[in-house]
Amino acid sequence: MNKHRQLADFLQARRSQLRPEDVGLRTYGERRRVPGLRREELAMLAGISAPYYARLEQGQSRNASREVLDALAGALRLDESERAHLHALARAPQRGRAATRPRPERVTPATSALLAAIEGTPALVLGRRSDVLAWNGQGHALFAGHLDPDGPDTPGERPNMARSVFLDAHTRDLYTDWPAKARAVVGNLRLTAGRYPDDHLLAGLIGELTMRSPEFASMWADHRILACDVADYELRHPLVGSLTVTQQTLQSPQGNGPSLVVATAAPGSPSATALMLLAHGTAPRATPRQHQDSSTRPI
Repeated sequence: MNKHRQLADFLQARRSQLRPEDVGLRTYGERRRVPGLRREELAMLAGISAPYYARLEQGQSRNASREVLDALAGALRLDESERAHLHALARAPQRGRAATRPRPERVTPATSALLAAIEGTPALVLGRRSDVLAWNGQGHALFAGHLDPDGPDTPGERPNMARSVFLDAHTRDLYTDWPAKARAVVGNLRLTAGRYPDDHLLAGLIGELTMRSPEFASMWADHRILACDVADYELRHPLVGSLTVTQQTLQSPQGNGPSLVVATAAPGSPSATALMLLAHGTAPRATPRQHQDSSTRPI
């Protein structure tokens, strides 16, 4: 993934999504060949020259200052996450640094202990490419009960939640508002791609989803950015029926390690009862003790 090509595509896509009337420009009724703002209009709004912006959008300029990027972000009406993504895409790569093979992602002992401590609350540990690195029993039962519970234990065969959302019928049916979940997945992948442009495994995942899912290809081309740390989702679970959960994604302070995704429900709500039923129904059963023979029973 070329960062400068990503920057050019991002600027072009976001420019095409703004109409002149959105930013107070009068068009006097003239017919436009393409939707959205023209390059010179966006340059005027940002206070930069049209030729310079054209070079930037064509991937020919690689030294945009923070002030220019902030001006473009304001003109494009980007939110905080989108602004940070724009800066990440424009950041020049370090010279002389060869692309390195991504290190295998692992669950630290501290994260394993945290996952065990919240047993009873559905939780997953996700890598930056949305690979499931670990899950507790309730996390598996809620999000992927149809998959092998030992799936995260084999690095090369780990479930991938982005792939599941777009290509797995069970996961697709799980979310009542599937498009909202799908957009959140794509938005997070966009952020990750901007931070890790040299991650060939991430590029491979994006390429696979683009080829196999028309919906993903369309959403990816939209260049929407969505940092989805907290979101409510209505689920249609095959075991406990309809429920609404709040998914929270907890990141390490450095922001570069695996994330913990936890699902909760409002206390005392029917959804909380459904989660309790799911935990009870999927809890491992204790092996009953065998009755001792009367001849060996202590007297």
